[in-house]
Formats: sequence, C-alpha cells, structure tokens
Amino acid sequence: MNLKVYIPSRPVVDADVSKVVADSRHGSFCLLPRHVDYVAILVTGILSWERTDTGREEFLAVDEGILVKQGSNVHVSARKAVGGADLGRLSQTIEKEFSELDEQEAKTRTIIAKLEIDFIRKAIEMKST
Repeated sequence: MNLKVYIPSRPVVDADVSKVVADSRHGSFCLLPRHVDYVAILVTGILSWERTDTGREEFLAVDEGILVKQGSNVHVSARKAVGGADLGRLSQTIEKEFSELDEQEAKTRTIIAKLEIDFIRKAIEMKST
C-alpha cells in the first residue's frame, strides 16, 4: 500500500507500507493491503505504519483528521502531525502541543464571537437612527 499523510501546509509522509494502524471515534483499527476500501474520521492519537522496504514501524502523532483507503492507496489528512520514534515523547507532544492549539482556537472563537456581536449591535443602532 502507499501511505500519504498531509497537513494543511505540506505533505508529511509518502511511503510504501504493509500495515497502517490508526485511532477513530470507535477505537483503534488496522488496515492491511487486502482490506476493503475504507473511510474513517480520526481522533487525536498515534498513527503507525510498517514500512515495506525496512519492515520498521514508524509513528506520527496526528491531531484529528480523515483517513481514506481506496485500493492500494491510503490518504490521511490531519490538522497537525508530529513525527518521532519515541512513543512516550509523541504522547507528551499530543498532550502539550495539540491542547495548546485547542486553547488558541477557543480564544480565537471568543474574539470572533465578540466581533460579530459588536457588528450586529452597530447594525441595529444604524437601522434605528
């Protein structure tokens, strides 16, 4: 199978693999070459695969995304991805970096909501005058 992993800014992984393991809302699952075509919404977790050329297992921390297996191609699109060989460090990365991203998004949403409220208030004031 050919695994390709993308984040919004660039491709992260392009490798020939014999196995892919990922986490969805319904738990962990494994894809092998003869697996049926498949689509899954990924949750924040560890994506792992076994390279065909070396037989070595590799890991990538992903922050939500979608996985599509079609034929021999597996495409993963994630908001954020961080690679590494040490699973302990990847778990820490997930807890630290991805939670910081969620906090930043919450602050941004709050600011946008305030701007929208101010805009509506101004529009109502203009309409009543």
